[in-house]
Amino acid sequence: MSFIRDLIADRFRDQSFDIAQQDYKFMKIKKAKEEIKEHYPNVELIDMGIGEPDMPANAEIVKILSEEAGKSENRWYADNGIKEFQEAAGKYLRDVFGVYNINPNEEILHGIGAKSILSMLPQCFINPGDITLTTLPSYPIIATHTKYLGGVVYGLPLTKANNFYPDFTKIPNIILYRSKLLYINYPNNPTSQVATEDFYKGVIEFAHKYNILVVADSTYASITFDGEKPLSFLSIDGAKDVGVEIHSLSKAFNMTGWRLAFIAGNPDAIDIFATVKANSDSGQFRAIQKAGIYALQHPEIAEVNSQRYSRRFDLLVEALREVGFEIKKPKATFYCYLPIPKGTEDGVTFKDADDFCMYLLRKAFICTVPWNTPEPYIRLSVTFEANSEEEEVRIIDEMKERLLKLKLVF
Repeated sequence: MSFIRDLIADRFRDQSFDIAQQDYKFMKIKKAKEEIKEHYPNVELIDMGIGEPDMPANAEIVKILSEEAGKSENRWYADNGIKEFQEAAGKYLRDVFGVYNINPNEEILHGIGAKSILSMLPQCFINPGDITLTTLPSYPIIATHTKYLGGVVYGLPLTKANNFYPDFTKIPNIILYRSKLLYINYPNNPTSQVATEDFYKGVIEFAHKYNILVVADSTYASITFDGEKPLSFLSIDGAKDVGVEIHSLSKAFNMTGWRLAFIAGNPDAIDIFATVKANSDSGQFRAIQKAGIYALQHPEIAEVNSQRYSRRFDLLVEALREVGFEIKKPKATFYCYLPIPKGTEDGVTFKDADDFCMYLLRKAFICTVPWNTPEPYIRLSVTFEANSEEEEVRIIDEMKERLLKLKLVF
């Protein structure tokens, strides 16, 4: 056996890493999907597990990338970003979210996607033994990198009983004493819950009291509907004193593969992040940043996407209610979060969300994503591929008929 395996860092031998579990979950689903396609090539697989937009980027955004890609001045390293993108990000925060107290030159930096930003933040603040507070379930990147550095992750359960908000009053003092980072994500993936001004005010008060830096992941902040206004953590008085906020162009502007995001907020946090970033990457391609500027200057692109998701949710929620699920239409994101049923009339019982997810995939050819912590739920996404409104109706109707045939018991 190669000696190389003996050299692998201990951190990769820890099977508790959330990212490892997450990867295993998605690989298991992917393998099952491949098996179904192989054995049932003529059956339509309804994929509601996809967590990225079903449409390509706006044609004008693509055009600008094409025009800028060949320009000589864009071939250079971007390092910590171009000034024009920072200024566009600042204007975007003002125009869409009403954030007026941000200096783009000192309090905004671009990143190669939100994932990259989240992976670097623990390097800025976490020493061995320090704690990152993170909601459960959540996007695992900041937690994973906290553990890489010898830090500890303390989970804050998002449950139906607490309306999918973290309960800070239940955190032991010994944990609070060692905590440095608080990761929150609203509108939330996977629960689709939205933040309120009062919730953010409570977060700010909590952070001030215990000297904790807030990391507000606002990746889905502009995907709202039915009168729900986009809300930024930084729009609340005092937020910049205790935290930073991350915005991504991936979900709102259909630019997942483009890898472009930005972090804004507390100048001291941005300053140390800039140091870590400068020693971690050489910046996103300048042409992509210039295309991103156009996106940020045209928030109506995100509004069009939101209208499509809202329309699909109207169809999906009605269908799920007819099947027997108790569900309200989400106010934001492109996800809905469903508690799993007990079983079926035929005597099948579901022990957890993974069990139900695989049952849906193998018996009804419907793909979803399971979560078991802290409660057994599945996540459905309305980013399934459909080329017209008629196709959307057909897919949802087909999904409903397949679910009805399962005779689920709630």
